[in-house]
Amino acid sequence: MNRIYLDHAATTPLRPEAAEAMRAGFALWANPSSPHAEGRAARRALEDARARVKTALGWQGEVIVTSGASEALAIGLGQAKAERQLVSAVEHDAVFRAAPAATVLPMGADAVVDRDALAEALTLEGRPIAAIQHVNSETGVIQPIDALTAQLRAAGGWLLADCSQSAGKYALPDADMVVISGHKLGAPIGIGALLLRDYAMLAPTGGQERGYRAGTENLPAVLALAAALEARDNLSADHGWQAAVAPAFADLAAGVLQAGGAIQAASARRDGTILSITMPGISSAAQLIQFDAAGFAVSAGSACSSGTLKPSRTLLAFGVAEETAARTIRVSAGWNSTPDHIAAFAQCWQRIAGKGRA
Repeated sequence: MNRIYLDHAATTPLRPEAAEAMRAGFALWANPSSPHAEGRAARRALEDARARVKTALGWQGEVIVTSGASEALAIGLGQAKAERQLVSAVEHDAVFRAAPAATVLPMGADAVVDRDALAEALTLEGRPIAAIQHVNSETGVIQPIDALTAQLRAAGGWLLADCSQSAGKYALPDADMVVISGHKLGAPIGIGALLLRDYAMLAPTGGQERGYRAGTENLPAVLALAAALEARDNLSADHGWQAAVAPAFADLAAGVLQAGGAIQAASARRDGTILSITMPGISSAAQLIQFDAAGFAVSAGSACSSGTLKPSRTLLAFGVAEETAARTIRVSAGWNSTPDHIAAFAQCWQRIAGKGRA
């Protein structure tokens, strides 16, 4: 069976450029912290890759390489020299694990962070740091990070933007810290980074990465991260693979609506390559079984929680009714997706939805 993978928001295939960079990195087996010639060569390669990551992303600050987005979030939230933590209600589970006592900011009627609730939270004493996604992994909703950062800074606070779903697809937003995830953009699993304006924003803990993260750096994966970022299309939805699949996604959404289905957060500003689709009369679990049997890999929300029987916490926070959330799946494209993939899925969706109406 020729399968079609449409779960790129969970993880996207390794780009060939990243795979080649990893192979070259395996030859640099020395520890970058070692003082001998081999260690110094590894250090030079590491720092060159770090500079390439900064250039590819247009970042002027510092870069701490991590094992992924979850660790980057834990460092950014756990080591920030801030007195209070704020998180939006639709953040990834990793954010809530990193900031279990944070003040939760609700979504407004327009599917973005409630600005009045944020303003109220900023009246309390103590420097706040707020973790807010750039692109939501389940609905594709894009948060106005630049405006939210300005609101935080006016109150003496910082904004940590989780750009796991947007780095490599869009230009980075204006934020004080940025989290990126390698396996969402064509690098291997197990590599990510925390970008920050200044190391002074964090409390050091000792170890590697200037003393802000313990553990020997994964040099082959860092090289792969740099290569994957350099291989991406222009950072705009109007170019490359995003533009190529956009018409097919628009046709998919139109067909869903015509068949009585729904696109969640349809009126919000969204990443057009992530669709949260509700099918009338069929549970998301039943849909996934049928799509999988038909050769399509899709999911029911975040991969970290899609195996549970509970409705998506994120969809509920966006105001989606529990019954509706229980019939909603996510379809997401990536760098090797084609319009034909989306069109084939659209036909399959119609067939399954038709069975439900029969």
